[in-house]
Amino acid sequence: MSTVDLASFVRDIPDFPQPGILFRDITPLLADAAALNAAVEGLSAIARPLGVDMVIAAEARGFVLGPALARELGAGFVLARKPGKLPHATTSAEYALEYGTDALEVHTDAITPGSRVLVHDDLLATGGTAGALCHLVEQLGGEVVACGFLIELAGLHGRAALEPRPVHALLTYGAE
Repeated sequence: MSTVDLASFVRDIPDFPQPGILFRDITPLLADAAALNAAVEGLSAIARPLGVDMVIAAEARGFVLGPALARELGAGFVLARKPGKLPHATTSAEYALEYGTDALEVHTDAITPGSRVLVHDDLLATGGTAGALCHLVEQLGGEVVACGFLIELAGLHGRAALEPRPVHALLTYGAE
């Protein structure tokens, strides 16, 4: 495993996207080859023992590390997109936002029954997006073997929303 200090590549942006929010910006991490490699290595080291067949991630930021993680694990990658973006038959799951709801869709043939699936996203906050991904996997007969994140905002209790599924994060920050 790499000795790169991933946290040193996460930039704090106060009051983005609205006042009172401290945004954790991973673009410096993505721009640095060693940090990017360390992030993919760290995530894959957690998931490798799980025997993952597929990695599923939501657009857009989940798409950044998700395919690299899937490649590292020798697994397939499933796109979960906003409604109306996928060209084939889809199934969907809604999830709560701070104000209102949103939804994600996957192709109905993206996950075969019995597939061992890692749910991935760059950030775990309240667990809404990851919970929707878990629902999609389970709706299609897959097994969520774990949820893996680059960053967890522990103070928002997203981990509890995903129970009883195992949750792993490379970086954890307290309440914001």
